[in-house]
Amino acid sequence: MKLQVHSIHFDADIKLIEFIQKKADKLHTFFDRIVDGEVFLKVEKKEAKNNKVVEIKLNVPGTTLFASEVADSFEAAADSCVEALKVQIKKHKEKLATSHTI
Repeated sequence: MKLQVHSIHFDADIKLIEFIQKKADKLHTFFDRIVDGEVFLKVEKKEAKNNKVVEIKLNVPGTTLFASEVADSFEAAADSCVEALKVQIKKHKEKLATSHTI
């Protein structure tokens, strides 16, 4: 899946981008019609501990799925986002399956 990564007000390390890409690619096992996606990485309130924000937007036929998570590391926030998107993908697939059986 083609992912566009935007790091706001800093330069993201290539290892972080590869980590997020690898996690997001696993979503294809649940739904193979994901078109593309965008990832936004931000640091909010530099003095706070949980200040890393990851937002992932996935484009699938008929809708856009979105998840946003805050954690003390980008990796933890990305993990949470992918888990949230996994749930959304499963619900979207169920909705598609029930609408086609009618």
